[in-house]
Amino acid sequence: MATTKWSIDPAHSEIQFKVKHLMITTVTGYFQKFNLEVETEEEDFTKASSIVFTADVDSINTNNEQRDTHLKSADFFDAENHGQVKFVGKDFEQSSGDEYKLNGELTIRGTTKPLTVNVEFGGIVVDPYGQTKAGFTVDGKINRKDFGLTWSAVTEAGSVVVSDEIKLHAEIQLVKQG
Repeated sequence: MATTKWSIDPAHSEIQFKVKHLMITTVTGYFQKFNLEVETEEEDFTKASSIVFTADVDSINTNNEQRDTHLKSADFFDAENHGQVKFVGKDFEQSSGDEYKLNGELTIRGTTKPLTVNVEFGGIVVDPYGQTKAGFTVDGKINRKDFGLTWSAVTEAGSVVVSDEIKLHAEIQLVKQG
C-alpha cells in the first residue's frame, strides 16, 4: 500500500475555540497560524499512520487585543515558554456513516492529556485546479484547568468570569500531496 501525504489548506480551514464569559455569553477565539500533516494508506483516513496538528499560540485572535494579550500571558497559554498547542492523533475510527472519533493526545503549556474529538468526514473531491482535497468538521471540548490554564476571577456578584470548559471547533480542508 502506498503512503499518501496530506497537508492543511489554510485558506479553507479554521481553528476556533469558544468559552463562556460571565456565564452569560460566549466568546470565540481563533488560531490564525496552524498546521496539520497527515499520512494515510492510499486515501483511507482510518489507516492514518501519522496525524500531527500544531497551532501558534501567538496567533490567537479573539477580536480584542487586550484579551488576546492576556490569553498569551502566563495566566493562560504562556506563549513565551510554550509557543505551540499540539495534537497528535493516534487512531481515527468510524462511528457511523460519515461520523468518526479521533483519539489522540493534546499538549498545552507542556501538559499532555488524552483527547477524543468528533469528526464529520465531508468527503474527498478534486477541485477546479486538479488538487485532491478532503474535508472534515471537528468538534470537542476540554477543561482548561487540566492543561494548567488556571487563571480565575469572580465578579462582586459571585459570577465566574471565564468557564473551565472550552469548546473546540475546526473546519479542515486537506490537500493531497504529490
